[in-house]
Amino acid sequence: MPEKITIVQVGGNIESALKGDYQIDVKAILTEAWQQTLKSRSAINVGLLFALLLGMLVSFLVSSYLGGIEAVLADPQASMLLNVMVTIAVWPFVGGVEMMGVQHAVGMKTNAKMTFSFLQRASWVVLCALFTSVLISIGFQLFILPGIFLAVTLSLTIPLVIEKKMTPMKAIILSIKALRFKFLSLLYIYFILLLSLVLLFMPLALLLESSFAPLGIMVLIIGMSFLAPLFYNVKGILYREIFGISLATNKHANVTSSSKNINSDSSGSEKLHSDTDDTFSA
Repeated sequence: MPEKITIVQVGGNIESALKGDYQIDVKAILTEAWQQTLKSRSAINVGLLFALLLGMLVSFLVSSYLGGIEAVLADPQASMLLNVMVTIAVWPFVGGVEMMGVQHAVGMKTNAKMTFSFLQRASWVVLCALFTSVLISIGFQLFILPGIFLAVTLSLTIPLVIEKKMTPMKAIILSIKALRFKFLSLLYIYFILLLSLVLLFMPLALLLESSFAPLGIMVLIIGMSFLAPLFYNVKGILYREIFGISLATNKHANVTSSSKNINSDSSGSEKLHSDTDDTFSA
């Protein structure tokens, strides 16, 4: 008997998100994200390392063409062009890293090759990244509070473009409308992550001019190997709780809730175990 593809919705949904009908448990989200980070951080780290090296290469090539890094920094238009070129080159792969966090949120295993798994949406991802960057920059230039608000409420646009297959503008509008309801809780989560980043840089800042500077660099690198995956795992869990994640599973159409292997985790949300034969719908 041929198997049928069944779509399983895990977490929230767009309709509830637009009404603000979702919960953000800061402690539960950070705890779950940390547990996911301890289990699976290598794929995200490799993906981010690739994106970083690519960004450095593009920056070097573009700045060399424009007369050198000093000339670029002195010319606002050249700096803007460099930022655009780096965004175009890097964000299709950063989008893959973001989706690793989304997949971790539903208990799916990831590998470094998934950095390249969503390149079919690269043009939309790049446009979304450019639009959000411009909006956030304008917000900070007008006044710092609008910039902070936009940085928080636009933080989940890339998964919407990839997983929900939305256009950049639709993803931006939906993200702002939905995330505004829990802005303070989301800000609290991102503030904790930002504070952790500042604390990681403190040993290096204190030891930079001493013979122990390599120790500070080592602490920073090791710390970032945990903090960077934690950041993307947090975003994946937030996306699951707010917008939900659709999974295509090779089950018979009459599967029951128990056969979908969906269990309640410590935060009360639903998670699909990775030992099923489910595949990501995007």
